[in-house]
Amino acid sequence: MADRLDLKEEPSRSAARPDPVPTGKDAQETSSHITVRPLYTPADLQGWDYDRQVGYPGQYPYTRGVQATMYRGRLWTMRQYAGMGDAEESNKRYKYLLANGTTGLSVAFDLPTQIGLDSDNPLAVGEVGKVGVAIDSIEDMQRLFDGIQLTKISTSMTINATASILLALYVAVAKRQGADIRKLSGTVQNDVLKEYIARGTYIYPPHQAMRIITDVFAWANQQVPEWNTISISGYHMREAGSTAVQEVAFTLGNGIAYVQAAIDAGLDVDKFAPRLSFFFNAHSNFLEEVAKFRAARRMWARIMREEFKARNPKSWMLRFHTQTAGSTLTAQQPENNIVRTAIQAMAAVLGGTQSLHTNSYDEALALPTEQAARIALRTQQIIAYESGVPQTIDPLAGSYYIESLTNEIEKRATEYLEKIKTLGGMLKAIERGYVQQEIQNAAYEYQQQVDRLEAVVVGVNQFTVGEEKPIPIQRIDPALEPKQVERLRALRARRDAGPWKDSLTRIEDTARTGANLMPHIVAAVDAYATVGEISDTLRKVFGEYKEAVVI
Repeated sequence: MADRLDLKEEPSRSAARPDPVPTGKDAQETSSHITVRPLYTPADLQGWDYDRQVGYPGQYPYTRGVQATMYRGRLWTMRQYAGMGDAEESNKRYKYLLANGTTGLSVAFDLPTQIGLDSDNPLAVGEVGKVGVAIDSIEDMQRLFDGIQLTKISTSMTINATASILLALYVAVAKRQGADIRKLSGTVQNDVLKEYIARGTYIYPPHQAMRIITDVFAWANQQVPEWNTISISGYHMREAGSTAVQEVAFTLGNGIAYVQAAIDAGLDVDKFAPRLSFFFNAHSNFLEEVAKFRAARRMWARIMREEFKARNPKSWMLRFHTQTAGSTLTAQQPENNIVRTAIQAMAAVLGGTQSLHTNSYDEALALPTEQAARIALRTQQIIAYESGVPQTIDPLAGSYYIESLTNEIEKRATEYLEKIKTLGGMLKAIERGYVQQEIQNAAYEYQQQVDRLEAVVVGVNQFTVGEEKPIPIQRIDPALEPKQVERLRALRARRDAGPWKDSLTRIEDTARTGANLMPHIVAAVDAYATVGEISDTLRKVFGEYKEAVVI
C-alpha cells in the first residue's frame, strides 16, 4: 500500500524536455549523424499534426503505407535475386526458389548483358555468367523462362542501360508462349541516373539515356499497362556508402528528374506516374531504416501532388522493393550475416515494403548456394508467418522516437533536394560530381569510424576469431562461357539476315528522328538481333558516356 501511495504522490511531469542533448563521448548518432537522445517524450513532437504528418494507411500522405490493409490484406512479394552462368542454370534456380515458396522472380544479369556487350565480345572475356545470367538473344530468354508461365508470376529485372532491350525480349518470349502481354506484371529497374552516380553500368550520355527511358514509359503504358516501367534505385547509392538521408534525397531527386523528363516528352503525369516504383536498401540501424521508409513515402506524395500537380492518388504513392544490405555482409564469420539479414528484413517489413529480397549469408564470398538461398527465403517466411508483425499496420507509428526520426530524415533530405535544385537539377548535380562527392565523403567517413573502432563490425574489428571454418561456396562452371559463345555464333549463322538487318536499320533511323524506339526494338529481338547488336546500333547514333572525374 505504501508503494501505491508513493506513486500517487509522485509529481506530474510537464511536457518540457527533462534532459539535455548528450555531447562529446556521451553523444550517440544514427548512420546519418542524427543525434539520438537517451529518451524521447512528447516534447520531441511539439507541433506534431497526426492528420498532416501521419494519417491513415492507404491515404495521403501515405506515411503509414500505400495500402489501406497493408499485410493484413496481402503479404509483400518474396523475391530472391538470382542468376548465374547461362540460362539453363538460372532456370533451375528459379524453379527451385518457386518450389520453396518464393512469390516473385528477380533476375540478375551478367556484366556484359548490363553494358550491351554480346558474350563473344573481346571485352566480355572472363565475365560471361559470372555475376548473373548471360542473355544475348531471344533464344537465351526462352531458355531462362522455360516451363514458367510469365502471366502467372511477377518478374523483376535488375537491368538499366539495356532495360529497353531486356523488356522487349521478355515481351517477345511471352508472345511466343501465347500469353496476353497486357497481363504481364513486373519491373525493369531502368534507372540509369544512379549508374552515373554509384554503379557504372551506363552506356549512353544522360540526355540520350533519358530519351530511351521515357520511350519505355510511353510504350509500356499502351502495351504492358501492369508493368512497372522503372525502379528508381537508392539501393546502389547506399551500397556505395551513402547515409540513409542521402539515400532518400538522391533517390527522390532522381525520381523528380524522370518525372520532369517524361512531362517534357509530352506524357501525362497521371498516365505514367502510377507505374513508377522505387528500390531501397535495408541497413542495420534498425529504427532509422524504418523511419527512412516512412519519410520517403511522405515526401514523394507531397512532391507529386504539390510540385507536379498530379491528380490521381496512385500517382502520389511511393511503392518500393527492398533488398537487404549487401555491403554489410562480411566474409569473416559469414554465419553472422544471417542475423544481419533478419534484422534488415524486419526493418523493411515494419517500414512497409511491397516486395523484399533477403541476401544469402555467403554472398560476401560468392554467388549463393541453394542452401544459403533457402535460408534467406525462410527468413522472410518466418517474419511473415511466425513473428506476428504483419498482423497490424505500421505498428511503430506514434513512437516518439520513430516520429521524431521520420521528421528529421524528411527535413535533412529536403535540404539536399533544395541544394540540388540550386545546382540546376539532378542531371546538372551529377554532371558536376556533387552527388558522387557527397556519397564518397560519407563512405570515407564511415570507413574511418570502422578503422578507429568507433563503429563496430562484429567479427571484423571486434569479436574476431583466430581461425574460421570454411563454408561451401557456389562455383560457376568455366565451361559455360565457351558454350554460351558457341550458341551465340550458331544463332548468327542460321538466322534470316534480311529481317535482322532491316530491324537494326529501323532502330538506327528511329534513333535519329526521335520517334519511340520500343516497337522497333521488339521487332529486332524477334528477328534474332542480339543485345550487343542493338546496343551498338544505338551507340552509333548516341555515342558513349565518359565519366566526370570527381576530385
